[in-house]
Amino acid sequence: MESNGKNIDVTELWRQYKVNKTVAVRNRLAEIYLPLVKIVCGRLAVSLPPHLDRDDLLSSGFFGLLDAIDRFDIDRNVKFETYAGVRIRGAMLDYLRSKDWIPVTMRQKIRRYEQAVYKLETELGRSATDKELAAALGISVDELQVLVSQCNAATVIPLEEYIKADTPEAVDANPSSTAEFLELKDTLARAIDLLPEKERIVVSLYYYEELTLKEISLILKLSEARISQLHTKAIFRMRGYLARSKENLV
Repeated sequence: MESNGKNIDVTELWRQYKVNKTVAVRNRLAEIYLPLVKIVCGRLAVSLPPHLDRDDLLSSGFFGLLDAIDRFDIDRNVKFETYAGVRIRGAMLDYLRSKDWIPVTMRQKIRRYEQAVYKLETELGRSATDKELAAALGISVDELQVLVSQCNAATVIPLEEYIKADTPEAVDANPSSTAEFLELKDTLARAIDLLPEKERIVVSLYYYEELTLKEISLILKLSEARISQLHTKAIFRMRGYLARSKENLV
């Protein structure tokens, strides 16, 4: 990598920072990894309403990057990009929570939709169709599509209530947490398997292949708005499945 016209040995920079944590070296590392902040921001910002300042989101992510640099241990068998991605995303989510950007009326609609998905799919034992969901909500299928689009903002923090992003050192330090985390991953995998095909593909490409919604729209030859809608539907179905799984364990 290059910075200011000079070749930089990143490994050497990490060694220097481990020995002597100077602001100068930290800033050089932050400069190298700054594109990570933009990538994470781009993935989150796709569902945000226009009144939220993207620059503020980037700023919060930058502080998450600095925190990751301070905490990272180069002797552990973990890629910094993976470790920092969790910290950056966490910092951005904390910022979004502090803004409480979803209006109360919208929260009520989202809650009503989520409850309808949960109740109907619990009764059916399968994914509900748009027609079935619309009937349960007492609205037309077209009105349901509009509602799903409005619910998109709620999926910026898609499964946050159920899955806490474990940092590498936290998982290693607590064996019971590791077991719970792996069990949760298995439950999530089962939830994904039960999704309708297009929703399953969108979730897999977005969360596992880390493609953007625009990239997925090109692959599936669907509009970006349609991909966003499929993503929203999938998230609410998965929330319902995870909630039912928790109930069955009680």
